[in-house]
Amino acid sequence: MAKETEISQLGEFGLIDRLTKDIELKNPQSLRGVGDDCAVMEYKDTEVLVSTDLLVEGVHFDLTYVPLKHLGYKAAVVNFSDVYAMNGRPRQIVVSLAISKRFTVEHIEALYSGIRLACEIYGVDLVGGDTTTSRSGLVISITVIGDAPKDKIVYRDGARDTDLICVSGDLGAAYMGLQLLEREKAASNGQADFQPEFGGKEYLLERQLKPEARKDIIEAIDRAGIVPTSMMDISDGLSSELLHICKASHTGCRVYEDRIPIDYQTALMAEELNMNLVTAAMNGGEDYELLFTVPLHAHETVKKIPGIRVIGHITKPELGCALVTRDGNEMEIRAQGWNPLAQAASAASEQPGQSGEAK
Repeated sequence: MAKETEISQLGEFGLIDRLTKDIELKNPQSLRGVGDDCAVMEYKDTEVLVSTDLLVEGVHFDLTYVPLKHLGYKAAVVNFSDVYAMNGRPRQIVVSLAISKRFTVEHIEALYSGIRLACEIYGVDLVGGDTTTSRSGLVISITVIGDAPKDKIVYRDGARDTDLICVSGDLGAAYMGLQLLEREKAASNGQADFQPEFGGKEYLLERQLKPEARKDIIEAIDRAGIVPTSMMDISDGLSSELLHICKASHTGCRVYEDRIPIDYQTALMAEELNMNLVTAAMNGGEDYELLFTVPLHAHETVKKIPGIRVIGHITKPELGCALVTRDGNEMEIRAQGWNPLAQAASAASEQPGQSGEAK
């Protein structure tokens, strides 16, 4: 095995040069990238979209089972997803890292290889960032810049009574992938030669470790001439995102249990772990699918688009937000998805000085 390089041998600027060499800018909005005090971008006739995401080791990811390349890819993609959730297109990212001494240059190169792969696949330019020292672990901060025509930006507050509620893909798989990884981590108990049991569950692992942003769905609804009335990506769980849209739009909703799309591997894993499948699909999070609403008259158009499922409808606010079960009963929808601040507070109260569980 080749000897790994300590970051101190290169220094901050040497590390940045090594990580960003040979980057070619592909978007016409990107005039200047890495190499100056600021990146330079120019947007004409469109609205600029900006979002940022902070990932902290021990809170958002666990390097016991998350490969660094996968982590880099996921860190970039979840930011792209935020821009797609506004019906926009991501164009540039800036990446900042806080790195502890246990990481070598090769470790950070692996992380960056995942970030750069995501940028290549989604057509996004890496135009800058920063690095610094961390005393506790790895911290990743990514800011994404995108754009959208003013008349096509979709907010959370546009849903109206009788609108259809739609989701892309399937739900709950990423959460089940996390449960699988945590189970095998516990079973390994630090054994160097431990062989995890992942056979037949590859889809669940992929959904947790290497999610994809739904660029294809945004392009499909655009080709169909549909501009959603509201939209979010499902990062914290379907329940939480539905309540966000309904609160912002001053509406209620009805979602039907038998219409929630769930993959077969997800169902098998829930049975194996003796977990409620619908609860996992509603509250698991990290699916990065799109949740959006469209006017009732768009029903025939939207149902023809592959990968989209109509799961319910928007109601008047006084009717509240409910899940309609298979036997016709209504259950109030509550936000039970991922809340990192609550998780951290709980962990701190139980074990002072330790971070919350990975998600």
